[in-house]
Amino acid sequence: MPPHPRLPHWAAHHLAAVRVVVALTVLVGLAYPLGMTALGQLPGLRHTSPGTALGRSWTDTKGRPLPGYFQSRPSNAGAGYDPAASAAGNLGPESVVDTPDKPSLLTQVCARSKAVGELEGVDGSRPYCTADGVGAVLGVFRADGTIGDVQRVISLNQPCPARPFTASYEGVAVACAAAGADYAKAVVVPVRGGAPAHPVVPADAVTASGSGLDPDISPAYARLQTPRVARERGLPESTVRALVARCTTGRALGVFGEPAVDVAGLNSALDRARPLQGA
Repeated sequence: MPPHPRLPHWAAHHLAAVRVVVALTVLVGLAYPLGMTALGQLPGLRHTSPGTALGRSWTDTKGRPLPGYFQSRPSNAGAGYDPAASAAGNLGPESVVDTPDKPSLLTQVCARSKAVGELEGVDGSRPYCTADGVGAVLGVFRADGTIGDVQRVISLNQPCPARPFTASYEGVAVACAAAGADYAKAVVVPVRGGAPAHPVVPADAVTASGSGLDPDISPAYARLQTPRVARERGLPESTVRALVARCTTGRALGVFGEPAVDVAGLNSALDRARPLQGA
């Protein structure tokens, strides 16, 4: 029987690559999901395997926070924490001017910070935010486009009849934004304002995670919410702080990431320690 001819060197490499792809597809794309599904059907796991409650569980039907629960971070997944619509908001640091159909990232952050401040009874102000919770951004019209004397100034995120957050800019009165007006030729000027450099409301309270499905919060945000939750539950703050500490995980391998508080586990622990009346 004649010997089997050897494959060319390049063909052997391609064949090995195909084998690796097929093996990984079977292992990761088929065997692992089926194994995890089977594991979830074991006694004691079957009724919890579909997932735990996410952030929407701690708001009412109108999306308002339930004061007796710790609130998770915001979500951009569909209407909020929708596994079928996992995604980021796709808005970056240059998103500072609102459009008729969608607020800018800056205005979203400002509105959330204002709302959290009101809920927790703290200062919710942030740099580049107005007192009414939108981005503090001016549209400046100059005589020669981007240079020259200022001729007109508009508070771009404050539609009329709102009162502009600042009365004047370089000696020119600031006007509110007229509905349907075209301000595309204006120079966009964000105004920092007098808010503290380190806001009381933490960043994770006003920004969503990349997936939109991560409800965990920072220890700083948990500390901010502790007095409210303790008051609503009729628990000592020390008891609530102890539960927060129990539900806090450190950095992976002591190096990667940041400490995080498991909001779902924390709220479940609260319900066991002191159920809310009427819940």
